[in-house]
Amino acid sequence: MWVKICGILTIEAALCSIDAGADAIGFVFAESRRKIEVEAANKIIRDLPGGIEKVGVFVDSPHHEVAAIADNLGLDLLQFHGRESPEYCRLFPGKAIKSFALAGPADLDAIAPYNGSISACLLDTFQLGQNGGTGTPWNWSLMSNRIEQSLAGMPFIAAGGLNARNVAEAIQILKPYGIDTSSGVEKEGGKNCHLIREFIKEARRWENGQFA
Repeated sequence: MWVKICGILTIEAALCSIDAGADAIGFVFAESRRKIEVEAANKIIRDLPGGIEKVGVFVDSPHHEVAAIADNLGLDLLQFHGRESPEYCRLFPGKAIKSFALAGPADLDAIAPYNGSISACLLDTFQLGQNGGTGTPWNWSLMSNRIEQSLAGMPFIAAGGLNARNVAEAIQILKPYGIDTSSGVEKEGGKNCHLIREFIKEARRWENGQFA
């Protein structure tokens, strides 16, 4: 199970995530209360051990801007939460993850045109005026039967309101390639190391199609 902790703002949160067993950490470069400046992200990345995937989160940013930040920081993956087209995503071969906000099963139909353009899709919760980070789960049971058909084998990452209390249920229902959380491991407005550890511990219980 690929596990990403998103919205990293401090070296402490990054190192805690890595120590707890995260596969990836995310830096938000779009307007958000979790937005980080490029230089601040660079300072964190310089102090990271090897082996962790670094993900940049963007919303409708110009291609050249994303490319410059990715090159500057050595980002491994790029997560797009806006209206980025398949053609736009193809400009970042092997790195693009496209987020899709789900209000109902019909929203899964938007994924098909991206086949061959992205490495994976991220399924998040639709909330008017927000591009992710809602802290609210979508209806996993309602959409689970449609996901396999709509994605046609494309790897997907489950996001939206995941925390240590519900991540096991989400994994059991959806069987995603990976999971992504931000608000689910926060307390009093910031990342909480105990919550990060508990979240990853619960996620790591899933092995070989069942919980250990």
